[in-house]
Amino acid sequence: MPRGATVPVSDTVTEVSRVTAGDLARLLPLLRGYCDFYEVTPSDEALLAVSHALLADPEREGIQLIARDENGEAVGFATTYWSWDTLSASRIGIMYDLFVVPAARGTGVADALIEACVRECRQQGAAELVWQTAKDNVRAQRVYDRLGASRTEWVDYSLSVRP
Repeated sequence: MPRGATVPVSDTVTEVSRVTAGDLARLLPLLRGYCDFYEVTPSDEALLAVSHALLADPEREGIQLIARDENGEAVGFATTYWSWDTLSASRIGIMYDLFVVPAARGTGVADALIEACVRECRQQGAAELVWQTAKDNVRAQRVYDRLGASRTEWVDYSLSVRP
């Protein structure tokens, strides 16, 4: 999906497009809502720095997508980063963020964002879109299962590299 292009998603709800610089004021509350959900508190400046990095080099870094309702209100976002998978010897998209405002959950916004991430992956020549969610995020897992995503058996680890 070219920068700024929109894709109509359903008759009732949403369009999804790549985030542009003009969307950042609408994106920030969604980023904050996502962080609040996971009980983390990066600064607004740090969150926007991520968005600016993606806007600066979407072909190498990744993209953010924003979903809008029929009134043009921002109701969700997704972030996909580009990486490589040695085991499949292919480029992949990592959907690191997916968030829908509570009032729009259950309306197809998450489905639309995931489908848009898949389209972006295809355009980048990625072989797969991968993501993770919290064990207790059962609502999200139902969406992923309904869309036909495969659950993996990997165990995630994290190691801080900050001094």
